[in-house]
Amino acid sequence: MSVMKRMGTIFGAKMNKVLDKAENPNETLDYSYQKQLQMLQDVKRSLAEIVTSKRRIQLEADRLQAESAKREDQAKQALAAGQEDLARQALQRKQLIDGQLSGIGEQVSGLEQQQQKLTDAEQRLQTKIETFRSQKEVIKAQYTAATAQVKISEAATGIGEEFADVGLAVQRAQDKTQQMQARASAMDELMDSGALEDAMGGGSDDIDRKLSQLTSGGQVDAQLTALKQQMGLPAPEAQPQLTDSSTAPAQASPAETQS
Repeated sequence: MSVMKRMGTIFGAKMNKVLDKAENPNETLDYSYQKQLQMLQDVKRSLAEIVTSKRRIQLEADRLQAESAKREDQAKQALAAGQEDLARQALQRKQLIDGQLSGIGEQVSGLEQQQQKLTDAEQRLQTKIETFRSQKEVIKAQYTAATAQVKISEAATGIGEEFADVGLAVQRAQDKTQQMQARASAMDELMDSGALEDAMGGGSDDIDRKLSQLTSGGQVDAQLTALKQQMGLPAPEAQPQLTDSSTAPAQASPAETQS
């Protein structure tokens, strides 16, 4: 039995949490206001039914009073004609009618009391509804403002669920971008050092690159000398340059040296 009670408590707590999360105070207040208006309409409908019933009974009382007066006239006419028995019968019917009128008077009095009670209740309920409507609008405005403030604060601090997911996505994107940048930098460094050969580059090796750098340096020195000559500046000391074997001057033979 205790296990069942515990399960019921857990289930009730979880359902209460779900309902509390799903509940919107603005919707709840509007629903309560609509229910109060419906209650007021029910009171007015009941009041109208009481007034209608009272009016119907009053019409019946008027008919019975006319009937009572008629029986009294008949009794007078019978006595005037010397028919006492007929006059007695007329008075007996009048007595029955008067009894009905007495009961109807009590019913009308009871309906009037109920009508007064419902009228007072209607006025109190109307006042309560008007007060509730003003409070409802104030509470709704406060709740809306508080909700907006919470959303703004969550957006500014990034602690909201949606903004936390966005922040994690941005962080993952930054990490992946940094990883790709580091990999690209490493590939460039390996290509420059010759550790990785360019498949489209014709198979150049480290020696070719060094020779190319020496040749490029010699061209720079030649251009620097030409600029100094144009400007009338002293020429720099000659620097050894590496040239192709096809353009290098032929070395003199020993025979030519002796001659």
